[in-house]
Amino acid sequence: MTEFYPPSPPPGHVVLLGQVSPLPLDCGSSLGPYPLAYSSYGTLNADRSNVVLITHALTGDQVVAGSHPVTKRPGWWERMVGPGRIIDTDAYFVLCVNVLGGCMGSAGPSAINPATNTVWGADFPFLTIADMVRAQAELLDHLGIDTLFMAVGGSMGGMQVLQWVRDYPQRVFAGAALATAARHSPQQIGLHSIGRRAILSDPDWQEGRYHGTGRSPTKGLEVARMLAHLSYRAPGELDRRFGRGLQDRTQPAYGLEPDYQVESYLAYHGRRFVERFDPASYVVITKAMDYFDLAPDGDLASRFKGTRTRMFLGSYETDWLYPPEQTNELADAFRTAGLPVFDRCYEATFGHDSFLLDIPAFDADFAQFIKACAQERGLPV
Repeated sequence: MTEFYPPSPPPGHVVLLGQVSPLPLDCGSSLGPYPLAYSSYGTLNADRSNVVLITHALTGDQVVAGSHPVTKRPGWWERMVGPGRIIDTDAYFVLCVNVLGGCMGSAGPSAINPATNTVWGADFPFLTIADMVRAQAELLDHLGIDTLFMAVGGSMGGMQVLQWVRDYPQRVFAGAALATAARHSPQQIGLHSIGRRAILSDPDWQEGRYHGTGRSPTKGLEVARMLAHLSYRAPGELDRRFGRGLQDRTQPAYGLEPDYQVESYLAYHGRRFVERFDPASYVVITKAMDYFDLAPDGDLASRFKGTRTRMFLGSYETDWLYPPEQTNELADAFRTAGLPVFDRCYEATFGHDSFLLDIPAFDADFAQFIKACAQERGLPV
């Protein structure tokens, strides 16, 4: 059975933070010293004003472009990041950080607890999106970077962008949040809860102390990933791709084995996911997403008053997981708060995953947004 440990060495770079002052966490605990892994692309300019922070989604990591040294697959936003691409690494210094709680080199359940010199496992603290962003801010301090030209992310990455703009508005010149929300709805929490229940119900979960036992709750993680992946796609897209087509047979088997192409498709994504992701990280990170709420009192606009960050908001008409109404709420709050904001709902057939895929109208709008912000910031375009 698959036993997951962080890759050694992890992709990109790793720095040890919190050595002098531990990182305070919203749960009341603290973390330190703690490793944070990141990848970088392009060259930092002389006045350190060309930094683009790309924040990844739940199932992503720090390898946003190029070949992933662990999975051997392209980076998750390869089409967007690179020389001459929309996020042009000839012009910008791009950073992408493996989130706190992750499993590609950053501190997480499968990493080493410095207090015991053993794997954290179930002792790793529960986190918030704000904790993740606080760690990223410490990384920027470590690198001597005062401000970001832009912070960009989709889904959970969009949550991190919003948290950056709320908590560090003076450090973020422009932000782009795609397919995201100001808080998780009951449906979004419910879907995550089912995924976590699949992991926790796996006999190999062992109360979260499975690392090093030779048994890992990968079957539960496969089910969680299958459910999540289904929520990332649009019903119409699945109908067009698969319909009620059978997999490798001409009639149903009338048994427990999968009959339909869509079943095989989801099972494939479940199996592939467990090769690169730790089940306990999935539990911790989905909890952080569920805790996310920028304005528990409902007054979202007040959280951004006085902020001058230029904002780009993108939603996708077939995204039923993070529907456009949640982006509209953000856009209304930003305008009420006086932020300059561009928002648009894009026609797309791919559901929530549309923010990762080729949508020409989005590409054109976002390229223009970057160009306008660069001109205003005095960067080459």
